[in-house]
Amino acid sequence: MHSPKYFQERIGEELAGLSFPSTPSELYEPIRYMMSLGGKRIRPALVLMSNELFGSDPEKIIKVALGLEVFHNFTLMHDDIMDRAPLRRNKSTVHTKWNPNIAILSGDTMFVMSCQLVMNTDPKYSQEVLSLFFKTATQVCEGQQLDMNFESRGEVSINEYIEMISLKTAVLLGCSLKIGAILAGAKSDDTELMYSFGKNLGIAFQLHDDILDLYGEAEKFGKQVGGDILSNKKTILLLLALSHENKQEVDKLKVLINNSVLEPEKKIVAVHEIFERLEIRKKAEQEMEKYFKLALHSFQKVKVEDSRKEILSNLAERLMVRES
Repeated sequence: MHSPKYFQERIGEELAGLSFPSTPSELYEPIRYMMSLGGKRIRPALVLMSNELFGSDPEKIIKVALGLEVFHNFTLMHDDIMDRAPLRRNKSTVHTKWNPNIAILSGDTMFVMSCQLVMNTDPKYSQEVLSLFFKTATQVCEGQQLDMNFESRGEVSINEYIEMISLKTAVLLGCSLKIGAILAGAKSDDTELMYSFGKNLGIAFQLHDDILDLYGEAEKFGKQVGGDILSNKKTILLLLALSHENKQEVDKLKVLINNSVLEPEKKIVAVHEIFERLEIRKKAEQEMEKYFKLALHSFQKVKVEDSRKEILSNLAERLMVRES
């Protein structure tokens, strides 16, 4: 069994080998730029690790894994436009470096590229794999729309939020692991368990991301710390705070949310202080741990020798203690 680092490096090599037309440069240069920003390459690594877990040769499906990474970066490019995010992986976002119209069109092209890559599938599995990929792509869009809907809604329940991040983020991790298993010829029970493992891991991963947005270090996190607060995004931190029984602190928080003239840094500090008083970070970490345990429970039931699961289990553990 190969390490995650090995597969991440292989994906990096394959990405570096992708060729693009030279013109129009305004269309393809942003794609080169976006794919050069790095990242953990977790989704394609999961495709390949899942495939190897069931005894197959992951080198045969590396283009499929690459397709999942290109798709993921396409969603990030468009998300950054909608979020008006200035930074991605500590670098200027595409719409900031060029402009939103270019970022939209380049992102569309990346989606087409991702479909072409995922089509490099053994014909006997192509219908199942492509159906799963297209369903997942639609779900990611549904999740993003819900996320935007939540911005203008006065109240959002924690259950609604979990459903949103499940669609926007988690289903792609589940899809990655399931596709790897399908292409290895794994039994349907095991492919479903791998999907459940990935989906719950993805929920825990996003909850951790929410926590890092405020409590991570800017240089390691690669994005503006407190950005979710400035955009009033309804993350697990904010929703836990708004549902707290301490009405006085909740009222203070609502005033801050509706304050459009307060300096950004002062707003971040003020909201952070309320979260500290209400012990919101601890509560959010408990939610994260709940979904992480659900993920491990599914993975433990996969009918593969425990010794072969160790590397993937360790990767899942590291994702929950990351700083970026």
